Amino acid sequence: MLRIARVAIPILATALAACTPAAPAVTPTAAPAAPTTAPATDPPAADAPVVGFSQANGSDVWRINQTNNVRDFCAEYIPGVEVVVTDAQGDEAKQSADVDDLIARGVDVLLLTPLTADALTPAAQRALDAGIPVITLDRAVNAPVTQHIGADNKLIGQAAAQFVAETLLGGEGGSVLEIQGVLGASATTDRHDEFVAWLEANAPDVEIVGGSQTGEYRRENALTVMNDYLSAFGEGDVDVVYTHNDEMALGAVQALETAGRLEEIAVVGVDGQNEAIQAIADGKIAATFTYDNAGKEGCESAAALLNGETIDPEWVLETNQIDATNVEEWIGMGF
Repeated sequence: MLRIARVAIPILATALAACTPAAPAVTPTAAPAAPTTAPATDPPAADAPVVGFSQANGSDVWRINQTNNVRDFCAEYIPGVEVVVTDAQGDEAKQSADVDDLIARGVDVLLLTPLTADALTPAAQRALDAGIPVITLDRAVNAPVTQHIGADNKLIGQAAAQFVAETLLGGEGGSVLEIQGVLGASATTDRHDEFVAWLEANAPDVEIVGGSQTGEYRRENALTVMNDYLSAFGEGDVDVVYTHNDEMALGAVQALETAGRLEEIAVVGVDGQNEAIQAIADGKIAATFTYDNAGKEGCESAAALLNGETIDPEWVLETNQIDATNVEEWIGMGF
């Protein structure tokens, strides 16, 4: 079994595309001195635009940031807007019902980040049939909507496979463990299928072992999966762990550190989370690929629709590879 020609993970890295840091957070204006008696909050005007946002699961760092971006940027781009947010908490049936509630509420635009494509396609179609523009963020549904915004998950899967095969394994082959995200989500499907397809076409001597378990994009789940993997595979049996997001990469790192095997196995993630970027700088993660949550862009498109403008059916966001060669440029630039 091939052993990676390094002790600390980040000494090998490919040259990468030029990086464009994410847009900075909106800087709030200074608050005036508080009055003796706080005034009551004015209710939205009767004709105020209403943007609905159906969040799939608001409990992790990436999605909390996404929800905050929707609230903040819609308020900036759409004067007087009321933003109504629902959280499905990882439940497909609840998210479908949430969309129906937003339709009944009469939102002017629906922003939707579907838990899974199959389960939320009918809900998205019901909104469209009600005359409500639908913009999907991050994950897609299986039907044409007004616009889909997200990074190219197929490209991410391909880029991750190339980095693993050519940089971490040096073109010599080896074994990879995969921890997938939520099964049935479009991002999970693309990140898995394209990773596997690239290896089959370009590096057939790289083997995916362990059955590609799911960690559902959660750190604690990935920790459990990684511990199971470590029980099944001994020293020298595995070279790389490929996870579908940084939360799971950090869970894998935690398991590897506890087992004393982090020097032996490289970890690759996706998202560009600040904690993961720092882990790259610290030699604990080999690479991540930025994945913008599309909250800002969703609000830009909602504003355009409310202004009577036409928007493109797809908006593909940029992805950047972060590894040892450029990590210092990205410290603090994630989320």
